[in-house]
This record gives sequence, structure tokens and C-alpha cells, in this order.
Amino acid sequence: MYRIDAASASQLPRERLQHLGAEQLSNQELLAILLRTGTKQLPVSALSQQILKQINRLSDLEHLSLQELQQINGIGVVKSIEIKAMIELSKRIFKDVCLDNERILSSEKLAQKMMLELGAQKQEHLVAIYLDTQNHIIEQRTIFIGTVRRSVAEPREILYYACKNMATSVIIVYNHPSGLPHPSENDVRFTEKIKTACEMIGICCLDHIIVGKYRYYSFREEEHILV
Repeated sequence: MYRIDAASASQLPRERLQHLGAEQLSNQELLAILLRTGTKQLPVSALSQQILKQINRLSDLEHLSLQELQQINGIGVVKSIEIKAMIELSKRIFKDVCLDNERILSSEKLAQKMMLELGAQKQEHLVAIYLDTQNHIIEQRTIFIGTVRRSVAEPREILYYACKNMATSVIIVYNHPSGLPHPSENDVRFTEKIKTACEMIGICCLDHIIVGKYRYYSFREEEHILV
């Protein structure tokens, strides 16, 4: 189970944050500040502890639905909405920090960001990331979201925006809703196809990354197709 540090008895979490800084507080204390109040039977510190006991790792909090949160004693509709809003805002802040004049230096760093964005999606998403000569992101664009009848994008759709952005290179990111990122035969054929199409118009396909919930697969790191 998730380990919970005991809060200092001498100061409330808000006071500790003010005097010591947010980075010095435990997850339990930070959550207590966000919840603000407990219930008649349960103080806010105990309520935050109770929430953390429901998960094995902090990132699991993202995957609790409103209904699952409301099943926790002391969490009603309002608090469950506040928690979900806090999680979504945190994800958007992280995304903006990553994209702000970001320079792509490794497949691993990009994959970590894209696992956060796509790892829990229930449908296939294909995202194209267009880069300039210094590998700074010009645009990140979702090319398609998979449907029953269509689950593969055509290179022309990807390269249209590459030309529009005057990009010199592109990285393709695709998620496997199963959570298992190992490529299928179709994934390999698509990678070969997009590489050939890019070469024909003078654009470099830097990588094709497949992401699952917690793992990723990089064709540049694992295969010889994009070397």
C-alpha cells in the first residue's frame, strides 16, 4: 500500500507550507490543504489519509473516477469534482512546461510526456510532432483518433502539416489502449511507409514512438528502420 508520512503535530499543513515551502510537505498534507475541510466525524488530515490508502502509488489517483472517489467516506460530489479538477490542472501545467520552447533531445523524455497524455486513452490516438532545425517543437497535432472502421493514418495527412509548418523533421507518437507498447506488424509497416514518404520530400522521420500506460517503444531505439 501507499506509504503515508505522519504530519507534524505542532503545525497545521497550511502553516508548514507558509514557513517551510510546499516541497517540504507530505502528500497527505498537500491533499489536506486542497480538501480544506473534513467531516463532523473525520478531520481533514484523516480524510486525506483515507484517500491515499485507496491507492498503491500517487499516480493512481488520476484514474479514480468521480463515482469511485465518492465511495470514500467523507468525499461527496463537490470534493470529488475538486480533486478531479486539481488533477487535470496539474496535467495541463506539466504539459505546458514540457512544450514551452521544448527541444527534443531524447525519445525517452518525449515518451514520458506522451505516456502522461495518451497512456490511459481508450481509443487509438496518432499524434505528429513537428520540429525545426534545432529540434524545437513547432506544433503538436493529433492527426486522428481511431474508430472501428479506421485505425491507421495516411502519410499524406501527416506530411501536409509538416509542409504547412515548414518542419524539417517529424516524430510520430501512437498509443496502444491495451497498455502494451510492443509494435504489431501493422505498426512496423506503417513506420516503413512514413519513413519512405518523408524521405521523398526531404523531411526526416526522427522516431515513431508507441506508448502504453507505463511503458513505451521507440523504433529509433529498438529497430533499424529509422537509424
